[in-house]
Amino acid sequence: MVIVGTYIFKRSIKMSYITDTFDVIVVGAGHAGVEAALAAARLGGKTLLATLSLDNVALMPCNPSIGGPAKGHLVRELDALGGQMGISADLACIQMRLLNTGKGYAVHALRGQEDKPFYHTLMKKIVEDQENLELKQLMIDKLLVENGAVVGVEAETGEVFEAKCVILATGTYLRGRIVYGQVNYECGPNGLRSAQKLSASLLENGVELMRFKTGTPARIDARSLDYSKMEPQYGDEEVRNFSFISDIKTREQVPCYLTYTNEATHKIIRDNLHLSGMYNGMIEGVGPRYCPSIESKIVRFANKERHQLFIEPEGRSTNEMYVQGMSSSLPAHIQLQFMQTIPGLEHCKMMRAGYAIDYDCLDPLQLRPSLEHKAISGLFSAGQSNGTSGYEEAAAQGLMAGINAMMKINGREPLVLRRDEAYIGVLIDDLVTKGTSEPYRMMTSRAEYRLLLRQDNADLRLTEKGRAIGLVDDKRYGIFTEKRTALERTVSELGKQNISPSAENNAKLDAMGTAPLRSGSSLLDLLRRKEVTYSKLQQAFGLSELAPQVAEQAEIFAKYEGYITKQRQEVERFMKLENKRLPDDIDYRAIKELSSEAAEKLDKVRPANIGQASRISGVSPADISVLMIALELKRRKEQEE
Repeated sequence: MVIVGTYIFKRSIKMSYITDTFDVIVVGAGHAGVEAALAAARLGGKTLLATLSLDNVALMPCNPSIGGPAKGHLVRELDALGGQMGISADLACIQMRLLNTGKGYAVHALRGQEDKPFYHTLMKKIVEDQENLELKQLMIDKLLVENGAVVGVEAETGEVFEAKCVILATGTYLRGRIVYGQVNYECGPNGLRSAQKLSASLLENGVELMRFKTGTPARIDARSLDYSKMEPQYGDEEVRNFSFISDIKTREQVPCYLTYTNEATHKIIRDNLHLSGMYNGMIEGVGPRYCPSIESKIVRFANKERHQLFIEPEGRSTNEMYVQGMSSSLPAHIQLQFMQTIPGLEHCKMMRAGYAIDYDCLDPLQLRPSLEHKAISGLFSAGQSNGTSGYEEAAAQGLMAGINAMMKINGREPLVLRRDEAYIGVLIDDLVTKGTSEPYRMMTSRAEYRLLLRQDNADLRLTEKGRAIGLVDDKRYGIFTEKRTALERTVSELGKQNISPSAENNAKLDAMGTAPLRSGSSLLDLLRRKEVTYSKLQQAFGLSELAPQVAEQAEIFAKYEGYITKQRQEVERFMKLENKRLPDDIDYRAIKELSSEAAEKLDKVRPANIGQASRISGVSPADISVLMIALELKRRKEQEE
């Protein structure tokens, strides 16, 4: 390659103009791309965010919500580290609910209905105003790699942008193809362009791609619905926020509506299955098991008489309503026909048809835990580009990719969160260790240490890490340290304050609905009782008034201390394996005692330590024992030498 002035000459390129040089280039401005670009820029990197369309920035092409089980945990963790999604989701929220309140604290999760147009507009403005960050509408056609390291990208305009690191956050736009019925055409979500050439460039550079599928339901006109035939679903009266620094105290909430399919709905779908893109051979990719189309539901759950649907507003300034639970790739007229059999939707007007979308994504087994490609230095990937589904999974990966790109540039160790530290750690470890054969969705059941990884304590777990990286500013850190100090002081004081089994005290306990004392007890021990809250203790014994978040944390600490201690002991055992690092140059195929399958899998994943090796599918406990012996023999040999 020869550089002459501002022009670059290469055999494969007749003449391309070097437009600019950046520290980090992010390809794609969805939820992953926005978080990646903001993180890199806020950490001081000169950053380019390239998007197919400026109308794509933080677009919500599917459901109008953020959060939910496990996903809400991701948003709060991202927020604790200094990310943007939680703050913007609070501002754009039109309804907030805390889910799973009938279960334990470990699975409580916030879910917010979002004003889609406002969320996009808000995020776009934040990106545009961010120092060190340039937002450009560009179609990126080529990844430029030299000597095993990324050096930049080339746009369809012929412009070349040089960079030390490139982050792929292409979502579902790589060779995106829309399918419903016999209709199929090259396109990204919501009628926007898809990237048709970048996949070929990635393949040329040795990047392995998979073909996945996702889908979305129809949007219907709010004015054409009969709300009297549906059950309204309201938000919580208590105002809650995703972000630990949001100070929103009031929120005007908009209801959603619950309705159900019926036998008439199911008959129309069954009679037309042969026309569905899912069943007529039009769709190439593998779809998500945990978010099936309505056609798949009817086939897989044939004995079920009805399926619930949530009719959700897409914003305050639009009449579009999202039909949650009815993703479909049937022809448009069939979609309208079966929707009009549903109570409340008999006269509905369809504003957008539902569709399936095929797209290319990376096999995440090619990535390190930092989300950097193993074979191409400086190339990172995040979001649906890695085979995941969901806005929250994408944003969490984007934040980590943006952080680690800057860590690499600055010669610092990457930030890798362990499985016991964050749901983000579980998400990324699952991807890079186990891979995925379908769009991956984060669920609480994937985390072994759910009691430690609650959504309420994400700030206590991760804010210090965000501060050490440089993303947590003084304001956020001040709010955090004030809360932490108040919590520590409260727990200490409750443990020291003892009460006797006097008639007066027992009368107070009786009023709380709890058993009387037979001997002295600390207030902390009383708080361990299921029916006792900090608020009750405060009123009965004149305790200091606490912020609701601090009171909640104190209650959780008291009630779950024993369980938390046991889980921390499990983590200590887990860490013994995580701390046994595997050499980068180890030749697994030369270890004869390993099974052939284990050697093959280990060689492909190249685990960083014994703990990660133990989680690889196809690697048995016997193989782990062999690895442990091989490591010990290597250590002894090195000592002798």
